[in-house]
Amino acid sequence: MNNVLFITNLLMAIVLSRFAISKLTGWEISVKAFVEMAKPLGIDPTFFRISTGILIAAVVIGYLITAILTLIRNNTSINSKIQFNTWATFANILGLLTMIGALIAEFSLRVQPKWLLVYIAIGIVFFSTINLFILKKQQQMKINKH
Repeated sequence: MNNVLFITNLLMAIVLSRFAISKLTGWEISVKAFVEMAKPLGIDPTFFRISTGILIAAVVIGYLITAILTLIRNNTSINSKIQFNTWATFANILGLLTMIGALIAEFSLRVQPKWLLVYIAIGIVFFSTINLFILKKQQQMKINKH
């Protein structure tokens, strides 16, 4: 189960890092998309794009730290001051909610949804949900041992 946590969190971080970079550095495709999506909301597209990029970067960092903590937890007997389950749960909930927001934006703010982005967001929702079930099961097993 820890291998699943490591692999899924690492893959989700890698996939989402491309989107964080494109938003924060102002790639043309990202700029155009946010001009389209900001129009119905009546907000500044640059602010919308950068704030979304910061949120996705935070999700990427959360997934990366979860993957690293999974490795540390598996390969050493170091007791982390950070409660692993709490951190990993937070990171996966943040990613899940962010991708639900992305799906809502994709269908409500765009003229035509970009299906690749929809599939990526659904995949991240799916894997984050699986991770949350794994973390809950691990927490229950830990409680039952004591």
